[in-house]
Amino acid sequence: MELVELLKSQLGVSDTQASGGAGLLLKLAKDKLGADFSKISGSIPDTDKLLSSAPSAGGIGSLVSSLTGGKSDLGNLASLAGGLKKLNLDPAMISKFVPVILSFAQSKGGDTVKGLLEKVLK
Repeated sequence: MELVELLKSQLGVSDTQASGGAGLLLKLAKDKLGADFSKISGSIPDTDKLLSSAPSAGGIGSLVSSLTGGKSDLGNLASLAGGLKKLNLDPAMISKFVPVILSFAQSKGGDTVKGLLEKVLK
């Protein structure tokens, strides 16, 4: 998968960490964007595989999310941290994944796709 290879080479992470981390971010985008996510999944190759490689968030993130009806940024960030922990990645790594994924999204789907992801990931 092209995005996984890019993440591995730029961030020095493993296959599992790259696909799982990208999957976590794409899952967040899918949850937040609803129907607009089809523009992203239509532009980024292997989106379904990446989504399925994301570890389940669990923990406090899903609790906060359920208590706030999924509308809390705290819940989003906490659930990403939980998923990253399952991948043996420091939660601070998410800030390194975002620009790589945004750049990749722009190269595949242009400014529209990058803009949609940016709304969710920034």
